[in-house]
Amino acid sequence: MPHIHSWPGAVYPANEVRFFVPLLQLGALLPPRQSRLTNNEPTYRSNRMLQPMTDPVSLTAETTTFPHAMLREIYEQPQALAATIEHYAPGGPSTAETFQPTVDALGRRDRLVIAASGSSRHAGLAGEIMLEDLAGVPVDVEYASEYTYRSTHTLHNPGVVVISQSGETADTLAALREAQARGLATVAITNNARSSMATEASASLPTFAGIERAIPATKSFTTQLAVLYTLALHLARFRGRMTQQAAEMHGRQLRGIPALIQAALPSWHKQIEAITPQLEHSTTLLYLGRGAHYAIAREGALKLKESAYLNAEGYPAGELKHGPNALVSKDAPLIMIATADANDPDSFLRYSKVLQLMKDMREQGARIIALATEGDDEVPRYSDSCLFIPASNDLLSTILEVVPLQLLAYTLSIRRGIDVDRPRNLVKAVVEE
Repeated sequence: MPHIHSWPGAVYPANEVRFFVPLLQLGALLPPRQSRLTNNEPTYRSNRMLQPMTDPVSLTAETTTFPHAMLREIYEQPQALAATIEHYAPGGPSTAETFQPTVDALGRRDRLVIAASGSSRHAGLAGEIMLEDLAGVPVDVEYASEYTYRSTHTLHNPGVVVISQSGETADTLAALREAQARGLATVAITNNARSSMATEASASLPTFAGIERAIPATKSFTTQLAVLYTLALHLARFRGRMTQQAAEMHGRQLRGIPALIQAALPSWHKQIEAITPQLEHSTTLLYLGRGAHYAIAREGALKLKESAYLNAEGYPAGELKHGPNALVSKDAPLIMIATADANDPDSFLRYSKVLQLMKDMREQGARIIALATEGDDEVPRYSDSCLFIPASNDLLSTILEVVPLQLLAYTLSIRRGIDVDRPRNLVKAVVEE
């Protein structure tokens, strides 16, 4: 018998519950698990802990009228990030208790595997650098669709982290269940604490992004980055690589990110609207970054593909001359992430390499759109347009950088007459492999 579910102003029939994944994110369906109230909050019983459900966050951006859900959700990111960070950043009143099941699952593992798909995998690529640099844990990032079929002998007893916006993504859920079948500890990062992944994993770290209606991921992605950063801090503390004072200092830096985005959004949006006429007829766009910023290059390229139907690829900046440079022309511009943390010698070294590549491409006649740190007077000299990113530490700047790239994808989509909230051939949650 088909399920029937009513929602204000509509009735939805379906043959299987999985088709209601978007409604499940809205809290319309209850999971087949016992629930109760704790401190007036609904909770679910997971494998290892009792957690509040992530109900939609009240976001002040909703008081403004936006023409599309994607644009509203881009502007909601400061509030979504603030809600997520407050829940997890070191120094909070209950963050240590919140993270204890995750530390129990992963803290003593010699290696970690991150399994995810799409934007969530790009968050995992950035998380790989965060976890290795801050916590000293070697990390492998797998396509969830491939992990299930990999040899069981590839890594000895790793901890497994799965990342999914809906918590119902078919191949990522299959990867979680395969890890559990191998007897491995698992942690799920989702935007739905009542999802299958959140309730089946050894521990759950839900994001607090609230409802995300547009198919292209925006605030769910940046909140995933925030959770991964706090995960790296808590594991660094557990493994003795960071003092409590240092962890709390990183937490304060993270808490400053939402305000930086809030302040920069209007100028980013205005500048990007001026840039897009030069890009809408491009044959392809190449996004370049180094270190954790390569993950953001990949995410920027994916956003453009799915939103504006333009071919785009993300590469490590050092790979451009190993083949992709053959594509570069006035009709195939470069989007180059050239931010730098002046207090980090490794970050500055990466920056110098990107800057030299930018000079080489300028001599070659390439069209360059650059992201640079505020106060940088070198990058604007070698780029056609430069978007400035507020100064932050190298890893946290990834959260800042992706927002103008989201705006670029959105603006190009609208200019090309595309329904940005519902791109063709795509769904919000891929519930069938």
